[in-house]
Amino acid sequence: MDNKALGKGLSALIPIKKDLKEAGAESKANVIYISTMDIQKNSMQPRTHYDPARLEELKKSIQDQGILQPLLVRKKDDHYEVVAGERRLRAAQELGLREVPAIEHELNDQQTLVIALIENLQREDLDPIEEAEAYQTLLTDFDYTQEEIAESVGKNRSTVTNMVRLLKLSPAIRDGVSKGRLTMGHARTLLSIESPDIRDQFYRIVIEKKLSVRELESLIRTETKYVPKKKKKTPENAHEIKALEEELQGVLGTKVGVEFKKKRGKIIIEYYSLDDLDRIIGIIKK
Repeated sequence: MDNKALGKGLSALIPIKKDLKEAGAESKANVIYISTMDIQKNSMQPRTHYDPARLEELKKSIQDQGILQPLLVRKKDDHYEVVAGERRLRAAQELGLREVPAIEHELNDQQTLVIALIENLQREDLDPIEEAEAYQTLLTDFDYTQEEIAESVGKNRSTVTNMVRLLKLSPAIRDGVSKGRLTMGHARTLLSIESPDIRDQFYRIVIEKKLSVRELESLIRTETKYVPKKKKKTPENAHEIKALEEELQGVLGTKVGVEFKKKRGKIIIEYYSLDDLDRIIGIIKK
């Protein structure tokens, strides 16, 4: 299976009739019932946290209506492994159900991981850091481009780029984002600080003082003891430079900075993965 075909979502990954959402209605002949004791969890599941409240809601739904959408499983050694539908499996096991409806497909490890990633991303079941790590896995391990990821999960490429940038944060800050102590707005604001050490200082202040995003932005602008500011001479053609930066950002699809020094200067182009670098180089070479 060509990795590039994976960029169109689950329906492009596996030839299930009408996609997994319609498996129960359109693929009854393919549905089998498997003992919950014979199905193991996905060894490559990107999600590490399951919201207890949402799991309870799912259990209540299963009690009232049953499992409406079959699990997707693959045969592995002498057992089955769930590929898509791990929350349904967990809920069924906790409810003590003896068997669950499932559709079996022959899938290798690569296909299993990609399907698990895309299913979670499409259903918004991952926290921001899990989502960022899932995107990074697709970029580095499966040669996806950010555009292909965006198409697969129905989001803008800029959203994918911003999510991947979260991985530049320290483990402590990433943990804060994962556990909801920090919002995405806080995280993006902290990323504006270049020094990791100073970034961590601000993170601790945010937690201790429970700062809003606006309060954090204001603190970063005013607290020179945390962020020493160098006075820069504003060039006469600052507006032209700003317009040039915006034009280049529009063409290259990434952040671009232009540093002006008399007759010399620099153009700084940011990239967030080797794949992103290849994409930018391709645009420049055209």
